[in-house]
Amino acid sequence: MAPVLLFISIVSFSLIYITPGDPAEIILTSSSGGADPVAVEEFRIKEGFDKPLYVQYLNWLGNVLHGELGYSYMSERPVSEAILQAFSATFKLAIASFLVSLAISIPAGILAALKRDTWIDDLSRLFALLGVSMPNFWQGYLMILVFAVFLRILPAGGFGENGDFLYLILPMLTLGTSSAAITMRLTRASFLEVLQEDYIYAARAKGLSEKVVIGKHALKNAMIPVITMAGLNFGYLLNGSAVVETVFAWPGLGNLIVNSIYNRDYPMIQGTLLFVAVLFVTINLLVDLSYSYLDPRIRDEMRN
Repeated sequence: MAPVLLFISIVSFSLIYITPGDPAEIILTSSSGGADPVAVEEFRIKEGFDKPLYVQYLNWLGNVLHGELGYSYMSERPVSEAILQAFSATFKLAIASFLVSLAISIPAGILAALKRDTWIDDLSRLFALLGVSMPNFWQGYLMILVFAVFLRILPAGGFGENGDFLYLILPMLTLGTSSAAITMRLTRASFLEVLQEDYIYAARAKGLSEKVVIGKHALKNAMIPVITMAGLNFGYLLNGSAVVETVFAWPGLGNLIVNSIYNRDYPMIQGTLLFVAVLFVTINLLVDLSYSYLDPRIRDEMRN
């Protein structure tokens, strides 16, 4: 995990130098013309751009380890403060979208596997196909047209006073249904595979009820790949969907990243990317640890 985080920190820091041109000159250039050379030089000295690259990286990394991500060039706010404020909005949206995704995908995937090659299975696969194929931005605009413009029962976007539930519904459904489509297909495939295992036939041969066979023997083993996908989806949701948050003007991490890129706010971009990457790595670690609970074979290997 440590080498991954070190690599992420290098990539995050390097962003300011990957873009063409002098960062100081780019930042100080106004829409009306070029930047003042004296101001550019003062800015370079102030931000430490005149020092060797490795010195800049070590200074930046030292500040990051102390929780200091710098200050925004645009708002002059601490980057960590802006990230935490945006993350609170993203976290609310991610939890709601994740619950919608699980509520749809797992029951539908299990039912599709149990009712294989019936109209229920066909309907589930059609929903999954539409969910995977439909772009998030198109689905978002479609929902705005239907529920905000034509029916006028939900707001088209925004955050409300404090992330009011009415403002949450449309982005939540947009992210939740698209995530559910992927998870549902995997749940169906995993369940069909588990139902063909010998221990399932053995459980049925012992005379156990179908409810016990499915709930006790099949469910846990079928959920291992599903948990992996659900964890990745949750990480994606927590990182903030830039497209959906922009469409619905939701002030989360995705929206913050987009605005920072437009404004070339390098400290904000660096800090946000680092925060998102660490978050994603942490979620993947938690998902891996959950395997030992779901699969006794993995638990036995860890003990040995």
